[in-house]
Amino acid sequence: MILLFFFILFFVLLCYFNPAGAHETGLVGENPIGKPNNLMPFTAQIAVGRLPYVNIFGTDYDTPNSTGVRDYIHVVDVAIGHIVAMKQFEKNCGLKIYNLGTGKTISYRECARRSGDLATVYADATLACQELGWTA
Repeated sequence: MILLFFFILFFVLLCYFNPAGAHETGLVGENPIGKPNNLMPFTAQIAVGRLPYVNIFGTDYDTPNSTGVRDYIHVVDVAIGHIVAMKQFEKNCGLKIYNLGTGKTISYRECARRSGDLATVYADATLACQELGWTA
């Protein structure tokens, strides 16, 4: 006797680009050990006195003020996005990919320009809004 088992797989891929901030409890957020790699945790460490300053580089991007432009999203909005995506896929199967972002860009001067950095990065979260009812 041959038994065949079919498993229905549920996959949700959530793409978010520049999560920043922390939950008020401090349990969700970024607190890197050592020198941070990203602008927001670097700035936060300067604000609390862990680091003395930030070097500003990268002023030759093809953007309105020649500095990098990013779509920052708060970590709590990302967490809520995870929750609504899981609830949606309790009743649906298959593969879905959602961008989680504000769709708004903020210009900044980078800490240090890195090889491969893009001039502008932001999310189109229209599908997450339409199908999950999620917005940042």
